[in-house]
Amino acid sequence: MCCGQHPSFERDRVNNDDHSALVLENLRDRLADTEARLARARAREAHLTRRLHEMKRFLSVMEILEDYLKRRYRLQQQRVARLLSLTPPTL
Repeated sequence: MCCGQHPSFERDRVNNDDHSALVLENLRDRLADTEARLARARAREAHLTRRLHEMKRFLSVMEILEDYLKRRYRLQQQRVARLLSLTPPTL
């Protein structure tokens, strides 16, 4: 024991350094895990956003088709009504 150093003080400092290194490593691992989860969440959000836009386009096309078919149906009804009104009475 040179210069009045105590062996327990050295051991405590080494233990404290080891503990600090473990805490730092744990924090780095947790940060990496959090960043990976965040990246996955962003990718999932992007995927869901794309699907939402696809569904909106699909819905828009379906609404256009529905309007077209309704118009065609009304025209057919009018044609049938005209044809029925033009038929001569049968004996």
